[in-house]
Amino acid sequence: MMKNEKLIIKWQRLVENNTTCPRCSETEKEIEKAFKKLKEALKVLNIEVILKKYELNKSEFSKNPLSSNLILINDKPLEEWLGAEAGQSKCCSVCGDNDCRTVQFNGTIYESVPENLIIKACLLAASELISGERKVKVLNFK
Repeated sequence: MMKNEKLIIKWQRLVENNTTCPRCSETEKEIEKAFKKLKEALKVLNIEVILKKYELNKSEFSKNPLSSNLILINDKPLEEWLGAEAGQSKCCSVCGDNDCRTVQFNGTIYESVPENLIIKACLLAASELISGERKVKVLNFK
């Protein structure tokens, strides 16, 4: 029997006056959908999926705007799992003059991170957690 493994999704975003920007708000909806699906799907593989959300205040955001809307999967950025790139673009009044994080994957720039990219990155991370080789009887055809 495999031991229980943990797949930890960490997500942080700017929150000011209980409000975040539209792209972080949309990413939150997508990450929640992905989390529910992954939690159920990976249970059969003894992988516990954990979602941790962190809030950045305006001061923290101002020092490093690209740390907002950052998703880490087992402490590795989503972009690294996917072979994607982090970018930046103007956002909204909540973010002020700062550019916010984007994800560029397969030629498409995403301002909010869609569920399918979150699931794909998490499945790649989960595949690294599956340890031990199963012993299977090899059958030969004659």
